[in-house]
Amino acid sequence: MGMFNCVLLRSVLIVMTFVLPTAQCWGKEGHSATCKIAQSLLNKAAADAVQKLLPDYAAGDLASVCSWADEIKFKYRWSRPLHYIDTPDLKCNYEYSRDCHNMQGEYGMCVSGAINNYTAQLATYGTSSDAKYNLTQALLFLSHFMGDIHQPLHVGFTGDEGGNTIILHWYGRKENLHHVWDNMIIETALKEFYDNDPALMIQGLQTNITGSWSNDVPAWKKCNTNEFACPNPYAVESINLACNWAYKNATADTVLN
Repeated sequence: MGMFNCVLLRSVLIVMTFVLPTAQCWGKEGHSATCKIAQSLLNKAAADAVQKLLPDYAAGDLASVCSWADEIKFKYRWSRPLHYIDTPDLKCNYEYSRDCHNMQGEYGMCVSGAINNYTAQLATYGTSSDAKYNLTQALLFLSHFMGDIHQPLHVGFTGDEGGNTIILHWYGRKENLHHVWDNMIIETALKEFYDNDPALMIQGLQTNITGSWSNDVPAWKKCNTNEFACPNPYAVESINLACNWAYKNATADTVLN
């Protein structure tokens, strides 16, 4: 892999990690905010590459296609397990070799495996003249899955399907726990703190990244290996957050707010 590809890919992945530790709710608004901020922070080489890889209908806006992976998962059913990791009930830990597989036991079919796979595909950028469609797809998948792995209940317990079978109430509204963390938290925050304006929320996150959270940014960049992507630490962080926050006191029929 050429030096250009190394720098480019590392730039994209580092920028994605700038945004993700700041929130743990990833419906359409969460994914859109992640990609909007990430694209704004790219260096010129990475920004140019993203522009070339985006489909024409995106009109240069990564955020507009950041939920594409959700929109096609029923058409491409093979991709559905790539959005999450099922871990053993109540163990509150994650191991790639134990947990990264689909229901048929196919190894690597989970969100951390997907991040590794699509990162490797994007690392070929500039070395192949006929891979544009695949690399476009790889960019859209990677952008989405980097969001998913940071939502704690995308690395949840097998028995409750990451909180999907825990039925409770968000304020007075009946929901499942997973949906609360995917959508309801961010929708409530938008209403209460940002006047239902996603642009204001994005501006607030950008301000925090360069301001009150700036001392944390170097830690977000670090990988424990020499590889470009290190999804395993993200998965460990998410299952810890799931146990300490998402699952805590969130039993059936409880009221959360």
